Amino acid sequence: METKKVAVIGAGLMGSGIAQACAQAGYEVVNIDTFASAIEKAKENITKLFERKVAKGSMTEDKKKEILGRLNYSENFEDVKGAFLVVEAVPEKIEIKKDTFKRIDAVADPETIIVSNTSGLSISEIASVTNRPQKVMGAHFFYPAPVMKLLELVRGLVTSDETYDTVKEFAAAIGKTTVDAPEFPGFMVNRILVPMQNEAAFMVMEGSKPEDVDNAMKLGCNHPMGPIELTDFVGIDTMLATMTGLYNGFHDSKYRPCPLLETMVKSGMLGKKSGQGFYKYDEKGNKIGSSF
Repeated sequence: METKKVAVIGAGLMGSGIAQACAQAGYEVVNIDTFASAIEKAKENITKLFERKVAKGSMTEDKKKEILGRLNYSENFEDVKGAFLVVEAVPEKIEIKKDTFKRIDAVADPETIIVSNTSGLSISEIASVTNRPQKVMGAHFFYPAPVMKLLELVRGLVTSDETYDTVKEFAAAIGKTTVDAPEFPGFMVNRILVPMQNEAAFMVMEGSKPEDVDNAMKLGCNHPMGPIELTDFVGIDTMLATMTGLYNGFHDSKYRPCPLLETMVKSGMLGKKSGQGFYKYDEKGNKIGSSF
């Protein structure tokens, strides 16, 4: 059986993780990014990851070489040629997504399907800038992509059944369980999860300690990570952007972003990645105390 090719646009944490998941499943993969620094970091990260696996005995040296041999990198969009599927994983801004889809559409083979890893933007709007809207849909991966089992499938208004079936088969081939999410802001997971995180931020703004809010949900609901910890982990700027998208998309006051989130983003308190959010972190990313 001929090895199929998948192209992944974006070599950040999500894009490189999706590329890794595809290569591990046996696909030939090209991970494309216009920033050479992003490509170099992606290469370095996966090499270190696999070397640790080999050292621990969870992966053989031959397997490491086999997977890395299927994983290629490029700064040229032309290299999507020959791919049966292109996965877009660029920053979560509609204009960047639309520009990326235009570029992919211009050079990809006519039969190629293009999916977006957007966590809540309109698939129909993204598809509208292409000449193949019936071959466009959403495939929302979760971080870290090689580990998390869920894939939200989101059809646009004109996504064809053939496109949906092909993407669903692809999802199964890379070991993902799929859910059919509606084309509304936040889709399914974020529409439920992010408002909970937002409410937790309101509680801290009103005087509750971050650790008390987290412990309440971990011990009372058996959550593996509290909502405040999770917000720091994903990034307060990302959390605010998602909540703002829900608010603007539904025009419903129940999705109003917590003002504390806006103040923290303006002050540079972005969570674990900046060293301080609701909690403070050392250089290794270990939690060392609360900010509130």
